Amino acid sequence: MNPRLAEATSPYLRAHAGNPVAWFPWGEEAFAEARRRDVPVMVSIGYSTCHWCHVMARESFEDAATAAVLDAGFVSIKVDREEHPEVDAAYMAAASAFSPSLGWPLTVFATPDGRPFYAGTYFPPEPRAGIPAFRQVLAAVQEAWAERRDQIDETAAAVAGALAEVRDASPATDAVVPAAEDLARAAHALAAREDPRHGGFGDPASNAPKFPVATALRFLQTRVVREQAAAASGVADRALATMASSPLRDPVEGGFFRYATRPDWTVPHYERMLTDNAQLLDVAMDASPARHDVARGIAGLLIDVLQQPSGGFGAAQDSESWIDGARSEGGYYARDAAGRAPLEPPAVDGKVVSGWNGLAIGALSRAGFRLDEASWIEAARWAADAVLESNVTPDGRVLRASLDEVPSRAHATLADHGQLASGLLALASATGEIAYATRARDLVDACVGSDGRVVVPGGGDPVLTRQGIGAPDAASDADEPSGAAALAEAAAMLWVLGAGEQYRSLAERLVATHASAALAQPLAYGALLRVATTLAAAPRQVVVVTDDTGAAIASAARGIRADVVSIVSPQQTTDWADAGFGLFADKAVREGLPTAYDCRDFACRLPVTDPAGLQP
Repeated sequence: MNPRLAEATSPYLRAHAGNPVAWFPWGEEAFAEARRRDVPVMVSIGYSTCHWCHVMARESFEDAATAAVLDAGFVSIKVDREEHPEVDAAYMAAASAFSPSLGWPLTVFATPDGRPFYAGTYFPPEPRAGIPAFRQVLAAVQEAWAERRDQIDETAAAVAGALAEVRDASPATDAVVPAAEDLARAAHALAAREDPRHGGFGDPASNAPKFPVATALRFLQTRVVREQAAAASGVADRALATMASSPLRDPVEGGFFRYATRPDWTVPHYERMLTDNAQLLDVAMDASPARHDVARGIAGLLIDVLQQPSGGFGAAQDSESWIDGARSEGGYYARDAAGRAPLEPPAVDGKVVSGWNGLAIGALSRAGFRLDEASWIEAARWAADAVLESNVTPDGRVLRASLDEVPSRAHATLADHGQLASGLLALASATGEIAYATRARDLVDACVGSDGRVVVPGGGDPVLTRQGIGAPDAASDADEPSGAAALAEAAAMLWVLGAGEQYRSLAERLVATHASAALAQPLAYGALLRVATTLAAAPRQVVVVTDDTGAAIASAARGIRADVVSIVSPQQTTDWADAGFGLFADKAVREGLPTAYDCRDFACRLPVTDPAGLQP
C-alpha cells in the first residue's frame, strides 16, 4: 500500500494506493525526485467517477510489468482533477498541442521542471483503433529522453511559451456590459443551436456526446431573455422536458447522469455529478411548475445520496458498482427500485469541494424557499456550516476541498470563492441570517486586490507558479460557472441586496472584460451572460417583514420571480441594515401585520399588508 496516496484527501488517489506503481501525489516532492534521477515525469489526471480512468487503471496501472517500466524510467504523479482544477487546466491546455481529442484520463509527459512535451488521453494495453499501446508510448518517450533530449527541451519550451502567451494576454479595456438587445441576440443565436428533434443543443444527426449545458439553459430562463426573446427562452423548457423523460434522468432516485452518448439522450454515461444536478435543480425550478417533480427528484439525490455525514455534499456518484461479483457500468441504474434494493449502490466520492457545495447550497436554498421545503434549506445550512468549518483555515483562507473533514492542501480557485459566496448569499436570503451574507461579502472582497484588480486569494497553485506553467485565464464555462462568471454573480447579488455600488462595478468589469467572447459564443459563456442580464435590467427586490414565515403574504411572496425575495423578522432587518445591506434599512411591520416591500425599476412601492397587493 502506497502511503503517499493512502493518506490523500482524494478518494481517487486513495483508490490507486494499492497499485504497483510508485505514485506521488501532486507536489514539489515528485519533481524534486525526477530532477534527482534525471527522468521524465508522467502525470496521470482523472477523477473518481471517470469510467475510462477505471479502465486504464485496471489495464495498466494494476499491471506489475507496466508498473515496473514506469518505476524504472519515470516519476509518476496521480492527480485528482477535481481537487486540483488549475493543474488539470494547465495540462489540458498543453495537451491540446498534441491531440484534438481531449478528456480523461489525461496522460501528460513533462520534464523534471514541469514543462509538458507530450500528452494523450486513454492508452490501451495493446494497440487499438490507431491508438498505440501504453507501454509503446512509454518506450518511445524513454527513447526520446535518452537520445533526443534537445528536441524534447525545444518542444517543452515552445508549449510553455504558448501557454504563457495566452495566459498573459491583456484583457480588453474598451469593452462594455451588453445591453438587453445584445443579450436577446445572443439568446436567439443560442436557440439556433437547438436540436429540433430531441431538445437540448446539438445536431440530431451527429454522434457526438450530448450534455445538458445547464449554464446555457439558465441564461435562457432569465427575465431579460423571457421578455426580450421569448421564443429562445422556450429552448430551456423543452430541453428539460426531453431530458426528464429520457434515460438521462434516473427515474428511481432522481437526478441526472453526466451526459448521453446519443442525440436522443440515450446510452448515458452514468456518473451523477454534484455540479450538474445543483444547476439543473435551478433549471427545473425556473421551468413551469409542472417540472417541480423533477426538482424534487434532484433535491432527493443531493440530500439522500450525495450529502455526507459531515454535512457537505460529495462531488459525484460513480457509474460503476459491483453486481454478482463483477464491475458493472450502469447496471445498478438499469434496475427498478426493487432490483436495486439488494445491491450495494455505486460509491460516492465524498470529497467536499468548496465551490461545488456553493452551487448546491444556493440551489437548495432557492428551491426550498420557493416550495416552502424547510428541510432543503436546513440541508443547505448544514452544508454551508460544514464547508466553513472544514474548508477554511483559521486565518480565513478558503481551501479547495476536504475529505472526512480533513482539509486538502489544494488552493481554492476564483470559482470556489465566487460559487461559495453566491451559495451563502442565497442561504442568507432564504433564512434571513446575516452571518452568511457577511461571510459571502468577505469572500468577494478577498478577490479584489488593493489596486482593484481581481486576484485569486493566496495565489495560484504553488508548484505551477514556481514552474511558470500556470493555466490560461479562461472565462468560458465547462460544467460549471467559470471563475469570472462566479465572482461576477456573487458581486451582482451583493449589489442587489444593497451592499453597495462597488459590487455592481466589480460585476460590470468582469462581465465587460469577456463580453465580446460571450456574445460570439453564447453556448460557452452561459453563466457570464446570465449575470449580464442582471446588470442589463433594473432589479426587482421583495422583502417581507414578519415573525410568521407562514403568513399569507409570505406565501404569496415565495411565488414571485424576482432578483431577491427574502422573508425576515423585524430583528433580522435591523441586523442586515446594521451590516451595511441598505435594501433592509427602514423596513418594519406596519400596524402589527406582516408587511411586504416591493422595489422595482430602482423605486420602492408603498408597503402592503394584504397579499393581494403583491403582484406576481
